[in-house]
Amino acid sequence: MTSRTTGRALRLLSRLPVDGYVLALLGTVVLAALLPASGTAATVVEGTSTGAVALLFFLYGARLSTREALDGLRHWRLHLTVLGSTFLLFPLLGLAARGLVPAVLTPQLYAGLLFLCLVPSTIQSSIAFTSIARGNVPAAICAGSFSSLAGIVLTPLLAALLLGGGAGGLSADGILRIVLQLLVPFLAGQFLRRWVGGFLVRHKKVLGRVDRGSILLVVYTAFSQGMVAGIWHLVTPARLGLLLAVEAVLLAVMLTATWYGAGRLGFDRADRIAIQFAGSKKSLAAGLPMASVLFGAQASLAVLPLMLFHQMQLMVCAVIAKRRAHEGETDGPTAPGAPAHEGEPTASEPRAHGGGPAGPEAPAHDNEPPVPEPRAHPRPTERVP
Repeated sequence: MTSRTTGRALRLLSRLPVDGYVLALLGTVVLAALLPASGTAATVVEGTSTGAVALLFFLYGARLSTREALDGLRHWRLHLTVLGSTFLLFPLLGLAARGLVPAVLTPQLYAGLLFLCLVPSTIQSSIAFTSIARGNVPAAICAGSFSSLAGIVLTPLLAALLLGGGAGGLSADGILRIVLQLLVPFLAGQFLRRWVGGFLVRHKKVLGRVDRGSILLVVYTAFSQGMVAGIWHLVTPARLGLLLAVEAVLLAVMLTATWYGAGRLGFDRADRIAIQFAGSKKSLAAGLPMASVLFGAQASLAVLPLMLFHQMQLMVCAVIAKRRAHEGETDGPTAPGAPAHEGEPTASEPRAHGGGPAGPEAPAHDNEPPVPEPRAHPRPTERVP
């Protein structure tokens, strides 16, 4: 009986969408805990990490298609709804969580939770789950792109305003770091896109590995600094458990608010799906390098809530996307082959604005870790709870 129960547990775990990149991030944290960089090595690693952050934002700028963003302006109500969820509702919930300090969250973990609420939405995973759920994929592409673009300015600004000294405040030095490491490389990428865009498309797989390797370096640097500074004694297993519980509530509130709120605003089902997935998710790829710039030696604790939330959102949204697709099959209006939105491609054949690819494999301008696609839909004889 025990072996049967164990077998069921193992089969359940095998279905969870835990991607290899998240495991690589966790392995990097363990490496930093066992072999933290110190002395001269720390100086070299920190300098390399600074260059990696600048490279990341240069590639963000070079990959973000201005044409896609302009083509998506006709869905301005949808994009404003996603931006409001990402940069207004999320921060308000983060501020409300201040009441959990210090009984539930330490001040350091709360700063990380609030920073998580300020990070822009994802692009690739929002598109993937919207496609699986048979939603408005072009809208998800543009909403994710707008959120990433706005986050270049809004995330550091909101962090400086709401986190105060924990994120560098509004000091001239903090503003200069943000401009030099984030904004200038991003604008340079946008300016040079017409010349380097083709190269990036031809070598997107190789550059994707460079992106992810750069983020791993940022994580190693942040957690090494945390180990050397001795801040990890502030986090106990009980505190981590409470943090996970708070993040689960946060995700549940946002998923509920974006779904039913979009319905109250008059959006159709396909648009509601895009709003739910784009408005309730946070970008690990954008948040990690921003945290390294804003928090410095305190970045390790600041990014911990974001890393945990990222994996949680993948697991939960994979289940929701599968259920939305099943509901669409039975409801009729958004069944496979039916138009997802007037004038848009059908849900079974999503396409990006500007003729680019869409769905789980695209677009190339986002370097989020690949989203594990949920299992195939249940057979007709199986019932979905």
